[in-house]
Amino acid sequence: MIEAIVRAIDPQPDDHMVEIGPGLSALTAPLLSRLKHLVVVEIDRDLAARLRGQYSPEKLTVIEQDALKVDFRTLGRDLRLVGNLPYNISTPLLFTFLQAADQVLDQHFMLQREVVERMVADVDSAAYSRLSVMLQYRYRMHKLFDVPPEAFDPAPKVVSSVVRMVPWPEDRLRARDESLFAELVQRAFAQRRKMLRRCLGDWASLVPWDDVGVAPTDRAEQVSVQGFVRIADALSERLGKA
Repeated sequence: MIEAIVRAIDPQPDDHMVEIGPGLSALTAPLLSRLKHLVVVEIDRDLAARLRGQYSPEKLTVIEQDALKVDFRTLGRDLRLVGNLPYNISTPLLFTFLQAADQVLDQHFMLQREVVERMVADVDSAAYSRLSVMLQYRYRMHKLFDVPPEAFDPAPKVVSSVVRMVPWPEDRLRARDESLFAELVQRAFAQRRKMLRRCLGDWASLVPWDDVGVAPTDRAEQVSVQGFVRIADALSERLGKA
């Protein structure tokens, strides 16, 4: 499975690669066999010390810090992010990486299969969620393959999956006010079983529903990324005039 993951990542010698949570180097070692240099982010003091003792600083830079607190924008451009993300903080981490998306070439992560299915979910499906919209707004998303529990020691009780995330180019679809877009999506999915005209509160009366091509009786899971952008842009215009 490690070989399959490395093949999917396809590291090149001069890549600016950052691994999150290297742990006992299961992925670190094969990556370093192909890279001139690798940066890793490891929160565990003992594991960080082990990595420093195992690899020379010419080959490996160890950032001993919580990945949730790392500003990945400070690590340079053309970043390639990889890692087996901790399941308990995978969603917050994905939102942390969003902040550096302009500087990222691609991301390859192993996560719990349920999370990956939400990340790549199609509109109007049970798995389609706030996470789906926010990530698909910024990245091309591809689920690559599953990783069975027996690939780990000890074996977890869940199946994992590997996902590829490639940021959309500069000419991508963009909301006029991305903070408003993010708040809109959060509001919509906070009460996903309710119709938009109810869960959007006072915003609902400001939306020109026919113009944006979304029905006020739709629920959040029925609205595409493009639909949310159209609603956000219409709200931005109306709120700006208010």
